[in-house]
Amino acid sequence: MANVLEKQLLAATQIIEQQVDAEIENLEKMDEDDFEVLRRKRLEHLKKAQQQKDEWLQIGHGTYEELADEKEFFSACKKSKNMVCHFYRNSTYFCKVVDMHMAALAPKHLETRFTKINAEHCQFLVERLRIKVMPTVCLVRDGKTVDYIVGLDDLGGREDFPTEMLEWRIARANVINYSGDLMSPPVAGKAGGKGPALGRPSKKTIRGKTEDDDDSDDE
Repeated sequence: MANVLEKQLLAATQIIEQQVDAEIENLEKMDEDDFEVLRRKRLEHLKKAQQQKDEWLQIGHGTYEELADEKEFFSACKKSKNMVCHFYRNSTYFCKVVDMHMAALAPKHLETRFTKINAEHCQFLVERLRIKVMPTVCLVRDGKTVDYIVGLDDLGGREDFPTEMLEWRIARANVINYSGDLMSPPVAGKAGGKGPALGRPSKKTIRGKTEDDDDSDDE
């Protein structure tokens, strides 16, 4: 068994070495014109990336901002490909905890707009999305609500969850760029027994339908 594994490892190493040698050979064959083409392509890529960054910043990406009402919510959904919106209530302590983490993630993920909206000021939207628990984080992609983070259960069930946990959970909905392991949360889940599976996509949709109507109270 050990000999078989050794042969497989050796074969894999040889393949990698051959690929590296091929890349080196290609580089050695390149002349100044080829390098100039690569340089121009790289500069063009950097220019486009900067233009995209400037466009994002102009429409509110990079900061954690409050939306005044439903009109601003739908307008923001149309302008940004990816958006995260925290539905909060001033009297709910856990909303302030989520605020802290959202504010930390906004400048880190310029590709996504991070917003918040007072649930008491947008009753039509709250009813349409069937939002009953505060905090609820709505995840939007291409103008459509694709998932919800309801309360703190998906974040480990504890108020002292790290920002990385919220980042991972948002990434599970493909609303931010993420290089970590989407199959495993950055920290352990709820202490004391087996709680709900972390990161399980919600069944709610923008039309407010759900498999199981949850009558949970806030907090």
